[in-house]
Amino acid sequence: MQNQTNHESPILIGISSCLLGEQVRFDTGHKHNSYITRTLGEYFTFRSFCPEMAIGLGTPRETLRLVARDDGIHCIGNRTESLDVTRKMIDNAQEQRSWHGDLCGYILKKDSPSCGMERVRVYKGSMPEKVGTGLYARVLMDNFPHLPVEEEGRLGDPVLRENFIKRVFVYRHWRDLVSEGITMHKLMDFHARYKYAMLSHDQNRTRSLGNRLAEASREPLEETASRYFADMMEILKIRATRNNHVNVLQHLQGFLKNDIDSADKQELGETIEKYRMQLLPLIVPVTLLRHHFRRHPKEFVSKSKYLDPHPAELMLLNTL
Repeated sequence: MQNQTNHESPILIGISSCLLGEQVRFDTGHKHNSYITRTLGEYFTFRSFCPEMAIGLGTPRETLRLVARDDGIHCIGNRTESLDVTRKMIDNAQEQRSWHGDLCGYILKKDSPSCGMERVRVYKGSMPEKVGTGLYARVLMDNFPHLPVEEEGRLGDPVLRENFIKRVFVYRHWRDLVSEGITMHKLMDFHARYKYAMLSHDQNRTRSLGNRLAEASREPLEETASRYFADMMEILKIRATRNNHVNVLQHLQGFLKNDIDSADKQELGETIEKYRMQLLPLIVPVTLLRHHFRRHPKEFVSKSKYLDPHPAELMLLNTL
């Protein structure tokens, strides 16, 4: 699957093998997800992995479940309680750390006792509670807390889908920045590119982050950059809201006040209002703003990623 970005190397995404159609499920089946393979596959290169196969369980195999015991969560056989693969699963997950470090994101299989990101059934007695995380997924997320991680089921939510893919592209951009050699100037430029995108997620935290960055010139650059990126990725994990998008759109509209006539101002204002009222998707005011800024360029707006966060062909703004 070929990557279609401007970067020479592919955007590498880890993925649960069954989602690519690999027959690794307990019943020798798979959970092929066509959106992932046909749509995202145009932009990402996938590295598949099945932790249950990796520890030698094979197919077909007994299903597993998470069980809460006094010494923690165990992953055991559904029928054979003596089949406890907890230590083997955790150790094997740690062994994957080297290639995990090459990734820009990960798509996991929901509900899995090995791969589930959240709300996995945990048994304490006979009644399960959806409070767990798959053992492999937990190691992955503990080792790489800022890596964009999502479950295939949650990708059906337009907001979460756009959120995940945007974070993947941000993560890749950051990796490129670090590999080139980060400077304070580059860090400030990076923040300027993503400020409006972050404002659509959390305005207060974004402003606070910008203030801290402006005051960080006396600190070691490596510490500043590391803390900045950690805070940024936490902000981007927050669901963007319609009201925050409206505030950003209106802010960008303000930069055109001396460039467009009253009819264009009215049209743009009405379009943003119709988006606020859920009568139009986000792509409509965004497209109109792109049009005006092409006619009346503003360098800081053209550099901003808010109006162009990911490839237009993915149509992620069309359903927001």
